[in-house]
Amino acid sequence: MKQHLIKILLFFVLFSCFTSCSLVKRVAEDEHLLTNNTIIVDGKKDKSETLNNLLHQKPNSKVPLRLHIYNLARPNIDSILAIKLADTSKKGLKRFLSKKQFYKMQESKLHFNQWLKKTGEAPVILSEDKTKKSVKRIQDYYINNGWFNISGAYDIERKDNKRAEVTYNIEKGPAFIIDSISENIASPAVETLYPRFKKNALVKQGEQYKTINFELERERISGLLRNHGLFHFKQDYISVEIDTIGTNNKVNVNFNIQNRAVRTPDSIVRKPFKIFKVKNVNIYTDHTYLNDRTPIKDSITYNGFNLYSYGDMRFKPKAITDAIFIAPNSLFKDIDRTYTYRHLNELRTFKYPDIDYVEENDTTLTANIYLTPLKKFSLGFSTEASTSNIQRIGLALNPSLTIRNIFKGAETFEISGTAAIGSSVEPNRNDSDPFFDINELALDLRLTIPRIFSPFNTDNIIPKYMSPSTRITLSGSGQTNIGLDKQALSGILGYSWRPSTKVTNQLDLFNIQYVRNLDIQDYFNVYTSSYRRLNDIAQSINYNSGNDLQIPTQTDNFIADVLSNNTSLSPGEEDFRRVSAIEERKNRLTEDNLILSTSFSFLKDNRTSLLDEDFSIFRFRIESAGTLLANASRLLGLQKDADDRYELLDVAFSQYIKTEFDYVKRWDLGKQNIFAIRSFFGIAIPYGNSDNIPFAKSFFGGGANDNRAWTAYALGPGSSESTDEFNEANLKIALSAEQRFNLFGDLNGALFVDAGNIWNVLDDVDDPRATFSGLNSLEDIAVGSGFGLRYDFSFFLFRFDVGFKTYDPSYRDENRWFNDYNFKNAVYNIGINYPF
Repeated sequence: MKQHLIKILLFFVLFSCFTSCSLVKRVAEDEHLLTNNTIIVDGKKDKSETLNNLLHQKPNSKVPLRLHIYNLARPNIDSILAIKLADTSKKGLKRFLSKKQFYKMQESKLHFNQWLKKTGEAPVILSEDKTKKSVKRIQDYYINNGWFNISGAYDIERKDNKRAEVTYNIEKGPAFIIDSISENIASPAVETLYPRFKKNALVKQGEQYKTINFELERERISGLLRNHGLFHFKQDYISVEIDTIGTNNKVNVNFNIQNRAVRTPDSIVRKPFKIFKVKNVNIYTDHTYLNDRTPIKDSITYNGFNLYSYGDMRFKPKAITDAIFIAPNSLFKDIDRTYTYRHLNELRTFKYPDIDYVEENDTTLTANIYLTPLKKFSLGFSTEASTSNIQRIGLALNPSLTIRNIFKGAETFEISGTAAIGSSVEPNRNDSDPFFDINELALDLRLTIPRIFSPFNTDNIIPKYMSPSTRITLSGSGQTNIGLDKQALSGILGYSWRPSTKVTNQLDLFNIQYVRNLDIQDYFNVYTSSYRRLNDIAQSINYNSGNDLQIPTQTDNFIADVLSNNTSLSPGEEDFRRVSAIEERKNRLTEDNLILSTSFSFLKDNRTSLLDEDFSIFRFRIESAGTLLANASRLLGLQKDADDRYELLDVAFSQYIKTEFDYVKRWDLGKQNIFAIRSFFGIAIPYGNSDNIPFAKSFFGGGANDNRAWTAYALGPGSSESTDEFNEANLKIALSAEQRFNLFGDLNGALFVDAGNIWNVLDDVDDPRATFSGLNSLEDIAVGSGFGLRYDFSFFLFRFDVGFKTYDPSYRDENRWFNDYNFKNAVYNIGINYPF
């Protein structure tokens, strides 16, 4: 045993020596590998990322894998290969290879060497010049944040093993505080407006000096003045004087706002700024470079706007003017141009517009807006090939047609369809069946109107700056030999608007869905887990002489016999309850659905850009279904069916209320470390015409974007040990936390913990293990944990996660912790982009 320990210890010593020496393999004798930076501020170490990012040189990664890969590359391989290729003698491999083969082999070596360099990380060689620049950058940082008496030095420790460490010593001194603030304004127009802006000033008396606040204040004042008629004003006209002489660490500030500089042939003349108004707004609806000098053919004046066309006018005036915020006979506001650009682009009818202001006199402007329409018709076409557990192969065609400005109001009409065929893998398939025995057809119609389509005027409630739009969709689909062979029809009338850049509201006024199952008899062929449980129960009581139940006749007869007490099973037995549950689930999944709902969604997204990693997202949604149909049924005096439910089109329509809350928060911890959390709560309560929630509207647990230790639909409900293919319920709680960090290059890692479950509540399910009965039911929250890898392809992120069942509520009578915490029972998830 002692000898084994000595061998293991010797191995680690040799390995450490080898890797340590190989780190400086590409470091010259007179050079040093930078291994550590230490920043000391006022005698204390500062490990903040803010200061670390100011350094011009940073050591290689703590895990030197990429450095080892780089060191495997040969630095002068180009010259070596050139000599080999120039050598005409028949030596070595040249005796067996042709000239072309030898050249290709040497070329592959070059490519491999380049790959090693690109994948690896070059050693960071200490540079004293860069160290000096780093000190200067740190000093500038502190000066810009109010420490004017900053001093900085550095110390380099060069070691005999070609390594070096740098220590930066910074002394800040006292911070300077803003004392007095004054203004020197040349133009009367600016002097009149300026007092309105002082209330929200970013430079305030008594606060510490920060250069960024002065830059932002100059930008703020400039923007406000340009939005109050000062067409010619620019940020450069604002300068700041700082006085710190003899002020005892105080800063006296003076803002200078100069007159406008007007260039003449001989000199530059200073003139006071004047307030401009926009008199005319001219809109050229079909402008191109080719017709720039051709005469106007058609023109319209609408609400003071002048609309021109080089051909026939193709647009209703209101459709265009609703997207234009530059109004005739109004004060010039620079923000109006920004709003106009954004709203014209949202019409999806024009290329990027061109807006040009022309001075008519000293105080009047004309705004010329040039619009270039996109093509009226746009065709799309795509194909798909897929395979799954229900089909060997599937082929699909997806054509689409987009028609712009279909009703001359900048509306967009989209038609898309799907035609698919496939070959099923059903075990009872006959040899005489065609190879492609699966087919699906779908058609989707979508009309987008760039305003609120309503018989009522909504401009005062939802003004046009909120980018209101109306969405009308109608879709239908039919499928054969897929599941229960469904036919579906749906239609939506919805509105969306954005009160701010961070908030989006959506109201689906009418959302109707009709689903019809055509092949109910095939239920047990589709839901094989239910069949196996039913068949096992039948064999346990020798119902069919021990033979398997035939689908559908014998399965349906067996269920009927059990529930009619025509078998040896009694209502108090567990198998009797299981058969009853199978029957209830069969009825639930095979029933036709008719849903007429209204929903409202609220989304607040605090992201400032796609690269922002410090933000929060809050989503809220509430949906009510069946209320309108229930009231209409009562008013019309319709009769209820045997189950005390109203029917429409021979279908009992659904009635429920459903709400969801979803919150996501990310914290940027620096150095490519992100901590993210997500919380979700959802509940759907049936009432009136319904005892349960339609399957399509229920909640499920598990999957790549939920609790990753369980596959989708495998978790819950509650502590039940259901083995159904699709477990669902009408109450859901989900919590997730994830630490994301960079490994090297574009490869990132993650550690995560997911918690949550689903339950039945206030519906017709009475299984105590599946229902939420109070706070004690929170003991059934499942916990999964694990790790993952993410590779960033820039345009999308590939994700691989491994989830382990950490706390499994299905273990009711024993310890629930870490029973299946191993790779054998782990769940492997593949996803695109982050789960939240």
